[in-house]
Amino acid sequence: MIKFFVSAGNKGHLRGLADEFQESTNAIRKELNQLSEAGYLNKSTHKNKILYRANTKHSLFKPLQKLIHTFLGIDELVDHVIGKAGDIQGVSLMGDYAKGLDSGLIEVLIEGENLNQAYLLMLADKVGNKLQKEVKLYFSKPTEGQHYISLYTSKTEI
Repeated sequence: MIKFFVSAGNKGHLRGLADEFQESTNAIRKELNQLSEAGYLNKSTHKNKILYRANTKHSLFKPLQKLIHTFLGIDELVDHVIGKAGDIQGVSLMGDYAKGLDSGLIEVLIEGENLNQAYLLMLADKVGNKLQKEVKLYFSKPTEGQHYISLYTSKTEI
């Protein structure tokens, strides 16, 4: 579920998911079928592959997404960062967690003016210790092709 609910834009197909999670296609198929039958995932066909993605119209989509963000520690990280770190214009999740993989490395892009980078780096260490995960911060735009998910912009919170 993390894969699909960390971001509504994430999608996957059976073989790709089996490779990504290093599980058998039968185990992945069973889970995908159960989640689809329950209405949590939508299926579509593209180039002879069935693609799965979160059903954003499901009544539990937002609560499940919030639960996933809380489980991964994303909400806590964003709340702390926004409060004390300078003029933050945006916070984005990058890397494995943006793809829905709980790899233990949380990569976060923080954009803004006059950022207190020393404070943010100290905070990343504290949050990482609390979550028992490594938190790595970036203060410049990701390289082209880098997958990322916007968590906060100064105009609207996502």
